[in-house]
Amino acid sequence: MAQPRHPLVGLATDAIRIFLLEQRVLEPPGSLFAEIPTASDPAGAFVSLKLESRLRGCIGTTEAARKTLAEEIIHNAIGAATRDPRFPAVTPSELETLVVSVDVLNRPEPVRDLQELDHRRYGVIVRSGTRHGVLLPDIEGIDSIAEQLTAAKKKVGLFEHDPADLFRFEVIRYV
Repeated sequence: MAQPRHPLVGLATDAIRIFLLEQRVLEPPGSLFAEIPTASDPAGAFVSLKLESRLRGCIGTTEAARKTLAEEIIHNAIGAATRDPRFPAVTPSELETLVVSVDVLNRPEPVRDLQELDHRRYGVIVRSGTRHGVLLPDIEGIDSIAEQLTAAKKKVGLFEHDPADLFRFEVIRYV
């Protein structure tokens, strides 16, 4: 993996490396909380992995499932590397070329009108019954709100015009 540019990306990168090479879960380093105080707050986060500019894994939470953002990132990084059902688990031989990014989510808010969406600025959550799909903002290949909604609905087996509850969220993306 390339040298990380942000400490949260470094945390995700280290979590993956330690899990794959030592089969253990990284504890958040105390220095991280001094450097980034918000890492001790709960928040939803996604960790995305790319290999040769292509998606290699992505796992996340739209709302906090752990006590701290740091723990959220660690667990989601391990999940992106080992439990994304679309890909086989990352292998140690891929570590040096894996590119990691972290998206920290703001709290989702309901969308009452499609005019409130912007595929570059907002991620979207589509809920229908017990099914829900999430699409992060500003994804390569998604060039409109309609494409974003179609892709999110497809993730949960809905057709383009099927009714669903919509939520939007903003992210802070670290690469």
